[in-house]
Amino acid sequence: MSTSHTTAQHLVILTGGSRGMGRAMAEQLLARPGHTLICISRGSSAELAAAPVGEGSALQQWSHDLDDATGAAVQISQYLQGLEAGRYASATLINNAGVIARPAPLSDAQLPDLMRALRVGLEAPMLLTSAFLQATRGWTQARRKVLNISSGLGRNAMASQAAYCAAKAGMDHFSRCVALEEAQLAHGAKVVSLAPGVIDTDMQVELRSGDPAKFPDRERFTRMQAEGMLASPAVAGGRVLAYLDRADFGSQPVADVRDA
Repeated sequence: MSTSHTTAQHLVILTGGSRGMGRAMAEQLLARPGHTLICISRGSSAELAAAPVGEGSALQQWSHDLDDATGAAVQISQYLQGLEAGRYASATLINNAGVIARPAPLSDAQLPDLMRALRVGLEAPMLLTSAFLQATRGWTQARRKVLNISSGLGRNAMASQAAYCAAKAGMDHFSRCVALEEAQLAHGAKVVSLAPGVIDTDMQVELRSGDPAKFPDRERFTRMQAEGMLASPAVAGGRVLAYLDRADFGSQPVADVRDA
């Protein structure tokens, strides 16, 4: 007998869910019961579409290039405004999508690379967070959360990655600002910018393949892979979701997945 009518329902909107840690998180969320998962990526993932689905759970894949996040923000707003306020026990936005520019000093950077890294890594999360919080403001019965996937590089400078470091530092600080704003509300959302640790993803491949003459830290990333210091996307995604589930989520607006 189906128990879908008594299972608590949860809504999660996730960007960058078509590959890497994003897809690993999407698969893990989708396998849980009662989860409606909306993944926003440039294209749909056949692997995700074929992933196991928990009882009462469902997947939607929206195609948007977050280099121009306006369309995604509008779709989020319209979708959420069309839902009943008391339908979900929780509503979560996970801003996971990011772009790492070709490793090079800022003086050698290509303008389109810089623009894309900043738009996808900082402008898009701010637009989507604004749309999400506005549209769910009246959802007083739902636990509302915004999880921004940051990086240690937002807190520690590295040569030849100024755009990525700046985007993640900006993500950390706008998360602090929004956390202060939401704390003033009776039913404000919890906001965290979380560093997920070092993960074996396509971004790591790009860093290891950088020109050593332009990227002095290349050897460090090569060594981390050789010494087995990189977490798999599935392991890293599980750690992030475990942090999201913590009772004290939001107590620190800027955090690291390795925090006790």
